[in-house]
Amino acid sequence: MTITASQVADHLLKIKAIKLQPKNPFTWASGLKSPIYCDNRVLLSYPAIRKDIIQAFREKSSQFEPFDVVAGVATAGIAHGALLAEALDKPFIYVRSKAKAHGMQNLIEGYLPENSTVLVIEDLISTGKSSLAACKALLEEGAQIKAVLAIFSYGFDIAKEVFDAENIPTDTLSNYARLIEVAYSTNYINEEERNMLNAWNSNPKQWAEKYNQG
Repeated sequence: MTITASQVADHLLKIKAIKLQPKNPFTWASGLKSPIYCDNRVLLSYPAIRKDIIQAFREKSSQFEPFDVVAGVATAGIAHGALLAEALDKPFIYVRSKAKAHGMQNLIEGYLPENSTVLVIEDLISTGKSSLAACKALLEEGAQIKAVLAIFSYGFDIAKEVFDAENIPTDTLSNYARLIEVAYSTNYINEEERNMLNAWNSNPKQWAEKYNQG
């Protein structure tokens, strides 16, 4: 059974893993105002949807076969990566955002054989910086990156640019454009809100500045 990008988007909206509030935006950690908030860890609490997400990952991952190891990006990519590795009967590792300050001071947790080909699993691609940092940590250990797969992407140009610069393929189960289509078609948002959301995606900083100015 093929799990489509629209189905994934619908799942994310229904369980509020993604929330859209163009008229009452969220404040990101950076201080930037945003009409969208994404927390794909919520998926783990819904077994039926969780199974669909892993099935979608299995379908997407097949285009990058063969690969030796599945790697999750800490922290939100760890659970999804581990579930996919179990489904594929592959070894699993994960990459920390920074090395431990004690013990073995590991940056990569788990056993990574030399010259392994690795599929990297992320929950969300925003600017792509955290995913790219994980890829570089793996490359430094002699791994080869087959691709980065994520549940969702905001579709920012900067993310495409950073991955293209490193020649790392990427793909996602769903994306911002598809999410907005689904949200509008299911009356989650109206036309005015859709226009606001599209304007944010085109230029988040300009949108936030305009919002702050009232």
